[in-house]
Amino acid sequence: MSALRIAYLINQYPKVSHSFIRREILALERQGLAINRFALRGWEGDLVDAEDFVERERTRYILQRGVFGLLSSVLEIKLTSPIRYIKALGLAFRMSRRADRSLPYHLIYLAEACRLALWLKRDGVTHLHAHFGTNSAEVAMLASELSGIPYSLMIHGSEEFDKPEFIGLPEKLRRATFVAAITSFCRSQLYRSLPYAQWNKVHVVHCGLEPAFYNNVDMRLPARPRFICVGRLCEQKGQLLLIEAAAMLARKGLAFELVLAGDGEMRKEVEALIAKYNLESRVRITGWISSDQVKQEILDARAMVMASFAEGLPVVIMEAMSLQRPILSTWIAGVPELVIDGENGWLYPPGSVEELALAMERCLTTSTEDLSRMGRLARARVLERHDIDHEADKLHALFQQADDDKTRLTGAVKW
Repeated sequence: MSALRIAYLINQYPKVSHSFIRREILALERQGLAINRFALRGWEGDLVDAEDFVERERTRYILQRGVFGLLSSVLEIKLTSPIRYIKALGLAFRMSRRADRSLPYHLIYLAEACRLALWLKRDGVTHLHAHFGTNSAEVAMLASELSGIPYSLMIHGSEEFDKPEFIGLPEKLRRATFVAAITSFCRSQLYRSLPYAQWNKVHVVHCGLEPAFYNNVDMRLPARPRFICVGRLCEQKGQLLLIEAAAMLARKGLAFELVLAGDGEMRKEVEALIAKYNLESRVRITGWISSDQVKQEILDARAMVMASFAEGLPVVIMEAMSLQRPILSTWIAGVPELVIDGENGWLYPPGSVEELALAMERCLTTSTEDLSRMGRLARARVLERHDIDHEADKLHALFQQADDDKTRLTGAVKW
């Protein structure tokens, strides 16, 4: 077992859409790292994967006793580390300037950080790692200020890039020991929030897939002309444009099916548009389903289609490619780093219903033989770039380097 003890902080964990974090944690534990799981929330809510139920039992929740339950932690920090508390309080005030959330929110983040800092010290944690650059990153930064324990960030996008100044992203990045970006595109956007002298702290660490997901699977294409779209039903995922494109294909008399795997705040709008175009016999919404059910839905389709306006790099694209399914996607963010137009899928401009419909038509009129060839190329590319154990190796090395650097700076002796 490594001498390192890493704490993971996530806003909500476990979560249906956060299976990639679970895979990352488990891969690091296979390498001998001790991982403590912390989340702001997530102790309630619907879970569908058995592994997520296990993870929920292993996670401690900062807000489980409510905001007022944090007061004892604030008092303890004030009494035992008054100087650190004053510095962290000043940092919380600075983070509230020009922020999209008012000062009371940042004071709550500070209270959350007080509880987290106490847990970190009591557990002997040597490094804190937070996923996403929003409020969890601020709590991590404040907890680091309170405890002296260094922190790092894993940034996905696209929310962080919509309003970097208003979430204090430059300050969070500047204070982190290192920053992991999930794609080269993500790294380039982080460079915009950092001075050139700190660009070397940003490293690309991909989200990964486990062999158990894609091995020993019958990946032959089904005969039915079915598309699968996986994701939360929300504005940025573009499902409304996907329904518009489906209506264009229906008017042309093309045979197809479309499965929307997921649920979300825009389900009523999506259902209304399906009804408007009389597509009920062609389009099906699954609601939230388990990862095994998502996998089966992908295998039951001939290709995956995404109409997103904003993404990092969707894990479901990686999963579909590992199952030898070509990808139809908008050419945004990190997607073109994985999906090669005309080779393992089709790329089209975001927001264009016409181009989306054309890509779907091209897929429908492509022979099974050619689709299978594209699927094999898709699998080869994703396995080369997104193996979970290889990516965990990279992350493990960054944790170790951060610990070594800390030892050199403090002059501590490692036994």
